[in-house]
Amino acid sequence: MSVTVTSTSPRTQRRLTGPVRVGRPSPLLPGLTQPVADRFDDWLLRRSHQPTPLATPPPGLKPVMGDPGMPVLGYTMQNLRLGLEFMLRRYETYGPVSWMRAFGMTLVSVGGGDAVQEVLTNKDKAFSQQGWTAFIGPFFHRGLMLMDFDEHLAHRRLMQQAFTPARLAGYLDQVSAVIAARLDTWPTGPAVRVYPLLKRLTLDVAVRTFMGGNLGADRERLTKAFIATVRAGTAVVRKPVPGGRWAAGLQGRKVLEEFFRSRVAAKRAGDDDDLFAALCHARDEDGSAYTDEDVVNHMIFLMMAAHDTSTIATSAVVYFLAKYPDWQQAVRAECSGDAGVTTDLLAELSTLDMVIRESMRLVAPVHVMSRQAVKDTSILGHHIPAGTIVGMSPWLSHMLPEYWTDPLSFDPSRFGPDRREDRSHRYAWMPFGGGVHKCIGMVFGLNEIKTLVRALTQRFDWSVPATYRTPWDPVSLPIPADGLPVALTRRA
Repeated sequence: MSVTVTSTSPRTQRRLTGPVRVGRPSPLLPGLTQPVADRFDDWLLRRSHQPTPLATPPPGLKPVMGDPGMPVLGYTMQNLRLGLEFMLRRYETYGPVSWMRAFGMTLVSVGGGDAVQEVLTNKDKAFSQQGWTAFIGPFFHRGLMLMDFDEHLAHRRLMQQAFTPARLAGYLDQVSAVIAARLDTWPTGPAVRVYPLLKRLTLDVAVRTFMGGNLGADRERLTKAFIATVRAGTAVVRKPVPGGRWAAGLQGRKVLEEFFRSRVAAKRAGDDDDLFAALCHARDEDGSAYTDEDVVNHMIFLMMAAHDTSTIATSAVVYFLAKYPDWQQAVRAECSGDAGVTTDLLAELSTLDMVIRESMRLVAPVHVMSRQAVKDTSILGHHIPAGTIVGMSPWLSHMLPEYWTDPLSFDPSRFGPDRREDRSHRYAWMPFGGGVHKCIGMVFGLNEIKTLVRALTQRFDWSVPATYRTPWDPVSLPIPADGLPVALTRRA
């Protein structure tokens, strides 16, 4: 079951005119009508500059070619407004390795499986997670994803104790209970904005499974803090100017630190079975444990990662099942029955699994990853000087025709056993990253999404107009800029 999508328009050769639409009126340009905003985006996409080398390479290596973009801004606007569409144009222009100016810094952009594999396998330890520091370091300081080498390995081994098969099974019981209770309260109607409902629900799931309770009066305050920290990473003004995103992110981080720090002692003293408690009690073979500050830093990062990425992935699934009702019916048929949720049951939902994987291909929840070269190195024979920030895009790799048949089409069958296009390259499909930093919560996340979508198909029918395309806002993580309105009806 495949739906082919037209991928170009005569005037601007825009690539994304199918089910995936990226962009929104920029907050830097308030008041623009959509036609004016579209013309502005066309102009941004057509902008070209004289290619120049990033640096003079040593013998045997090639220079990284690229250009700085517009004065002062560089390609900041293209990244914020056009996201994936700009990445595809850049890849077509320069190939898998190029450089640009954006967000006040010089970046090397890497795309395609071979180039990404060289960075993520990191055989000579030339690439550090400190590439994230320039974007999210102040807000997710010393989270697992921002750690390197031996320290990262030690912290990951401790954290793995919170993601054992036995703990994952226990979390699933809690996930299922929260989802059932929350879906019973959902409204119905012709234009229900599903994204904020999903965000609230996945936060409730994270609070219950990771913290063992509910937020009560702290809910709105902490939700705003999490949103502020995530969105701060792509602030244009990267200083704590009052009213700006950077300042809001720093304040959000302070709120989260105070919240978790005030609860560490009680978790250490108790015998709770949530993830927070697991981190507090984790010990390695030498008896080493996380410090209180380690626990706080990891909880802030894990809570963000757990509910933001799950919200985006589930929103994408809901959107595509609304666009393609035949697939919604197929998933519903597979998910019928009132059996309790177990890991074995979820493993049998092959149609749902294909739909989730295809949705995460077309809308990668984490669409950019960052590294920094800690010494002179190379990528595909291109010279990368020490100190260079390297950005990689799973979303770009997910859209390359060398790996995917009709990559702009929604076609879950490409993940079926007779095709397995995701195996065309080790890094063709990589929504959870790769290498030693591959997402530690991948199994938990997939189980949560499957449990949630299964429950949705059992309780609701939903649809969107045939011409509707939700706009995915790429400013931080890709979210439905319009809240994803669907016609939602409760099943008898």
